[in-house]
Amino acid sequence: MTQSRSPALSRRSALRLGAGLCALGPLAACAGPTGSPGPDTMTLALNRSLVSLDNKLNQFEAAVTVQRAVRQALVRIGPDLTPQPVLAERFELTEPTAWTVRLRAGARYSDGSPVTPRDVATALEMYQGVNGSFLAAFFPEWPTVVALDDRTFQLRSRRPLPALDYLMANILITPSGANRPEELQSGIGSGPYVVTASNRGTGDYSLTANPRYWGPPPRVRNVEVRFVPEESSRVVSLRSGEVDVIDTISPDSAEQLTGLPDVELDTVPGTRINQLFYNFRKPQGHPLSDPRVRQALTFAIEGRTLVEDVLVGSVEQAGGVVPATLSGAVRTGEYTFDPRRARQLLDAAGVREGDLRLKIIWESGEFPADTTVMEAVLQMLGRVGVPVTLQQFEPGGDISQWRQGRAGDWDVLGNGFTSPTGLAMITLQGMYGGTAEKEKTRDTYQGYVVPEVAGLLDRANSEVDPTARQELVARAQHAVWNTWPCLWAFVPRAVLARRRRVKDLALEPTNSYELASTRLEG
Repeated sequence: MTQSRSPALSRRSALRLGAGLCALGPLAACAGPTGSPGPDTMTLALNRSLVSLDNKLNQFEAAVTVQRAVRQALVRIGPDLTPQPVLAERFELTEPTAWTVRLRAGARYSDGSPVTPRDVATALEMYQGVNGSFLAAFFPEWPTVVALDDRTFQLRSRRPLPALDYLMANILITPSGANRPEELQSGIGSGPYVVTASNRGTGDYSLTANPRYWGPPPRVRNVEVRFVPEESSRVVSLRSGEVDVIDTISPDSAEQLTGLPDVELDTVPGTRINQLFYNFRKPQGHPLSDPRVRQALTFAIEGRTLVEDVLVGSVEQAGGVVPATLSGAVRTGEYTFDPRRARQLLDAAGVREGDLRLKIIWESGEFPADTTVMEAVLQMLGRVGVPVTLQQFEPGGDISQWRQGRAGDWDVLGNGFTSPTGLAMITLQGMYGGTAEKEKTRDTYQGYVVPEVAGLLDRANSEVDPTARQELVARAQHAVWNTWPCLWAFVPRAVLARRRRVKDLALEPTNSYELASTRLEG
């Protein structure tokens, strides 16, 4: 964890300087992997540490690729952002409050034991038993499992859950006897790969093809997963052939890699929104508890400069509270740069120059150019008389405790929020559907509890008529915008770089891909 008051630097200069330094010395000095992958081994270098192969507490996009190669769900969200069958061969709404599910014949774990309805029931119990769960906020109600036979069961709820098939794509199934209300560090799964070695501290994992996999065998036998925090090191490692795939790269890195004979870049519209999100746990009377102050501060942020000069056109400034790529998203407004108006509105709200001091926190690697963005924001806010302290957390640290309000105080969080389903309604539920009851267990998004918004989303989540549901979803988005939850927000494109020997890697809008479908050539 580091603190900074540094002036903004050129992101492009910093990255090129870092790459140059790494090129001058041994790669090990830049925290990169050493040794080229073998002909039957693919090496992935992630920008964030994979702390577990479970997703009860955290889920970032690149982790999904690895987690779901080991543990699977009943369905997955496919490239078209709709559910596709995995462990379930049938997933059908048969009553207003019941979905009937039939498990795929032959679906087994790597030890040969079958996947059962009891495993699904236990998984749901374990996911809802975790305080501060990433996924808990998406479920307006947890369904119960009613077994009909050894492969068939119903998911029953008190009220209709018309999007339950989307939601269940995020519940990874584990044998009931081995599941716990915590992120699992070991254990078996039903996926195409098994873990042969792991080090949670370093974020390194070794995967090997599951010889008992119930589906088509994976086309790459061995996969090495490495955590390489420095982007310049990941770029050098890819260029030298020591890794095969790097994720979440900045425009500067993409520029360095474009045109290289042995490297290809994949880019797709993304489902992630990156935000400078306000802390909604501030007590009554604090300036940030006043939406007028939250709105006033947005006028201090020069979004065009951040988009064009810092993020080099690789993102779009958000025009809504969820990405436009999501089904059901609507445009709600725009962020406007007007520092004079910012100062006028702050004065009108009784906030004089120097009265308000902000602490902005974020985790390294949350999004490309994160440090440079934060340093630029520090300068922008300083120009309207609002001093800022930056506090940066190293990956794998305790920032989750800060997010939940269990550690130190903060004012603005640099955060990325991906859609686990592709539906605007469910993403809205995860971020903005907080209630006072959920806040007791910290199952809200940075303390966001607005009854009007939660009420609209609650009605939408149980509305079976698609037209009426979308009307509620649109109203909820406008209501959220009017609370000014973010200092600024933007939507990036998903970008991945790979060696040309990696074939059939189909990058999806969720910034993940099916690991078992890739292959190595030559």
